[in-house]
Amino acid sequence: MNETPPVTRDMLHRLPKADLHLHLDGSLRPQTMLELAAALDIELPADDAAALGEYMHVREGRDLVDYLARFDITLALMQTANAIERIAYELAEDCSLENIRYAEVRFCPALNTRGGLSNVDVVEAALRGLRRAEADHEITTALILCGLRNLPVQTSIEMAELAVDFRDRGVVAFDLAGAERGHPPIDHQPAFQIAADANMAITIHAGEAFGPASIHQAIHYCNARRIGHGTRLWEDPELLDYVNDFRIPIEVCLTSNIQTRAAPSLEEHPLRIFYDQGLVVTLNTDNRLMSATTMTDEFLRAHQSLGFTWDQLCEVTIMGFESAFLPYRDRAALVAAVSAEIEAASPRTGGD
Repeated sequence: MNETPPVTRDMLHRLPKADLHLHLDGSLRPQTMLELAAALDIELPADDAAALGEYMHVREGRDLVDYLARFDITLALMQTANAIERIAYELAEDCSLENIRYAEVRFCPALNTRGGLSNVDVVEAALRGLRRAEADHEITTALILCGLRNLPVQTSIEMAELAVDFRDRGVVAFDLAGAERGHPPIDHQPAFQIAADANMAITIHAGEAFGPASIHQAIHYCNARRIGHGTRLWEDPELLDYVNDFRIPIEVCLTSNIQTRAAPSLEEHPLRIFYDQGLVVTLNTDNRLMSATTMTDEFLRAHQSLGFTWDQLCEVTIMGFESAFLPYRDRAALVAAVSAEIEAASPRTGGD
């Protein structure tokens, strides 16, 4: 009888992975931050990479708003085309180095125009960085553009229109991010209608800092085809059944959910509930800098704190590729290739 040996970090590092929930402005390298700050004459809270990385790591966030405060620092460094291109390139490179084969990188271009760039300039710079990384590394990437809950709906409308304009040039979806409490998705419904009318994919941050009502609105009023975080979905069993029945993927971000107090601990995170009930769940990093995490770390935490076995983690990573906002044929080909690779590389011990 064959048995799977214990799961190790090295096994998870080599496992092909997809990251579907990954913020560009939350995933900078500390050393790059120092170099950009020096060029722009911006003072940072620390003057060496290790100390800066430690400062940016949100260990004890009070809530989502507290967690998001660190973005003021990174965004100050992302106001030139060269900086945005470099950050996008380095993020895709970092992903590739831990065997992430597909990454959807998201951000709100409206936050990168303080230095005179247009929204179009910002998106083109990010795409240049991602395309250069694809040429240098074994990775496929795409962009998701975000509206922000705390900004006027007109800004979300502009971001949705921008996403539609770039839909054939590397942008695959429209999202709504930012402080969730007090800013329901339905307030930005006109922006989502623009994306939906253009047959563009939609994912929405929901059920992180507010309850399942946010998820309900995202799905039933705003045409969400995936849910970012969805941590509090378990509080509404009927809605959970709906999400399960219609196979709406949940973009789970274990580490950041603890930092923002969306879940009380890793051991109490509802990912285990979602998986055991058959939902489509994916593991993601959210913000590699603020959460001081990698995809390998996220998979390891699912194993160590929630008891996911090797075979279950392989199933979760396949669900990530299956949930990608890629054309069906491209997605099917990627799933087939990754599935064959996992099957060939899966460790087995034992005999008859």
